[in-house]
Amino acid sequence: MQKYLEAGKIVNTHGVRGDVRIESYCDTPEVLSKLKTLCLKTPSGYEKLVCSKSQVYKGMVLAHFKGYDDYDAAVALKNKIVYADRDDISCEEGKYFVADLIGLAVIDNDSGECYGEISDVVNYGAGDLYEVTMKDGKKCLIPAIDRFIASVDIEKAVYITPIGGLLE
Repeated sequence: MQKYLEAGKIVNTHGVRGDVRIESYCDTPEVLSKLKTLCLKTPSGYEKLVCSKSQVYKGMVLAHFKGYDDYDAAVALKNKIVYADRDDISCEEGKYFVADLIGLAVIDNDSGECYGEISDVVNYGAGDLYEVTMKDGKKCLIPAIDRFIASVDIEKAVYITPIGGLLE
């Protein structure tokens, strides 16, 4: 499992004192705003960003990182993806991180047939869709709802109950 998870994207600056606006990839912007340390991915590893203040504003997170105290420093962060340490985010029982789903096999709950693997998770506002790359290379979308997802075993596979036409 990945130690660092994509948590958001710095989309712009806010003001002239080094604050940035972050689009949250977490369940809610509040989850991201509570993190005291985020990271940037660099060629040599992960560089820590210590958050000195943050708040949710109009669905975004406004944050200030130590050492980024003016507009020019904040501009350098624009369009960067920020990562969170897995250990800093709590995950409820029965829940899992999107990064843990990518690459899992998709198996028919009744027949045991393996259809392919999850290649992406897309959120369309009303819920998630699992993008499955089938064994023949084609892609299909499966709604992440109880009707189709029988169970998820993060160590093994996603077990589905397909209906006619779902995987075509």
